[in-house]
Amino acid sequence: MYADGGSPHAPGAASVRLPELAGRWRGRRVAVLGDALLDCWLEGNARRLCREAPVPVVALDGRHYACGGAANAAANLAGLGAHPVLVTALGDDRAGELLRERAEAAGVEVRAVSVPGRRTMVKSRVVADEQVAVRYDEGDAGAVPARVADELCATLTALLAESIDALVVCDYEAGVLGPRISRWLVAQRATVPLLIVDSHMPGRWAPAEPDLITPSYAEARRVLATAEDGDRPAWVTRNAAALRRSLRAGTVAVTLDTEGAVVLAGDETPYRTYTQPAPARLASGAGDSYVAGFTLALLAGAPPQLAAEVAQLAATAATRLPGTAVCDLSALGAAADAAEQRVVVADGLARTVAEHRRHGRRIVFTNGCFDVLHRGHVGYLNQAKRLGDVLVVAVNSDESVRRLKGPDRPVNPEADRLAVLAALSCVDHVVLFDADSPTALLEAVRPDVYVKGGDYRPDLIPEAALVRRLGGEVRVLDYLYDRSTSKIIEKIRTGAAA
Repeated sequence: MYADGGSPHAPGAASVRLPELAGRWRGRRVAVLGDALLDCWLEGNARRLCREAPVPVVALDGRHYACGGAANAAANLAGLGAHPVLVTALGDDRAGELLRERAEAAGVEVRAVSVPGRRTMVKSRVVADEQVAVRYDEGDAGAVPARVADELCATLTALLAESIDALVVCDYEAGVLGPRISRWLVAQRATVPLLIVDSHMPGRWAPAEPDLITPSYAEARRVLATAEDGDRPAWVTRNAAALRRSLRAGTVAVTLDTEGAVVLAGDETPYRTYTQPAPARLASGAGDSYVAGFTLALLAGAPPQLAAEVAQLAATAATRLPGTAVCDLSALGAAADAAEQRVVVADGLARTVAEHRRHGRRIVFTNGCFDVLHRGHVGYLNQAKRLGDVLVVAVNSDESVRRLKGPDRPVNPEADRLAVLAALSCVDHVVLFDADSPTALLEAVRPDVYVKGGDYRPDLIPEAALVRRLGGEVRVLDYLYDRSTSKIIEKIRTGAAA
């Protein structure tokens, strides 16, 4: 995983691996404002049905509590190495005490306003033989008193004076965030360095003009009052301008659960991330992991598209864990290592592709040096993925690059170039080749679509005739003007890089 040096916040490297990126965000102070709740997991087994009703009898053998809602977002930030400060309102009850204890044990600084007589929200799940049998909710979700809202605003004002790097707003309509806090945020917006919003009602935060907002597909549809669409990624792409206009955010990341996410950053082409589907019972907390990963990657200097890759990686890691998952640096690193396993050897590529074809998947193939990965590459690969189901990227070896580009290239060795490409969720397989042309790989893969960048003309692509003879089609995708490895290298050499 990496951050692109084209970001206005990046400290100069053209490509940065995940450990360095994590080093940049370590210790950053992030305020998390919103609805905190306590998750309760009741675990046991079911061996018979109840006589009173056709429901299982669950013999409980374990109970544990975890941070939920805004508290879980804060716990994920702490797990990834940041210094989160949770600003919320809690009831003066045992559930509130437990939630505070769990948050502090996770490394979260808690600045909670106590609300006498209020019952802290608790979500309890009964799990029988690793399946959620029932969930029941307790607690008060009504608006907090005006006095409490004033205290929350005062706490936030004090935090801004102390200096924070970002503010994450977690609005789950559980009563903590009312009009008083919305007005405070709009009035103080200029003093908030980075504003992230995760809300069930994203439109209500548009006046604050967030840097990033992360609605689900259903929440995004409600913003535009449109009907259900069978192709969710296509709907987001079609409505990109309307969503950004309505939500007034610098970046809109529409999450699609098992289908990944679509990221709308400025006027750039919508960017898609992909994920490995996981059972719904393992998805608790994954959205909080996504927001935490996105926030920290932005703070570390990654542009939105690549911050979204970190976020997707964090959410994927979270769905590999039971209960209300917290993605820590270890889990994030393991997910990144798993992504790098997309690198395959040429001898095994044909077998891998044959297995995909057995399941009816459409194969897209492209190749290149990908020396200093930049925004043009990322957008191009994202477009290529949309032409099929499986994207195979063939990468020139170091010796091959030297023959093609000259003795001072490549800038990045082949192992780094392979790993960086494998970390993109739109790339399914990466393979190294030493020849000047990918002819042998094309004959082995027999792609349905062969893709090249728009600085080529179809009739000038040497491999075009071979691909068509093998039954595939040749496509030329858009070329992002003024984005190339050569231009980046030249800027660095002349000292003109931003």
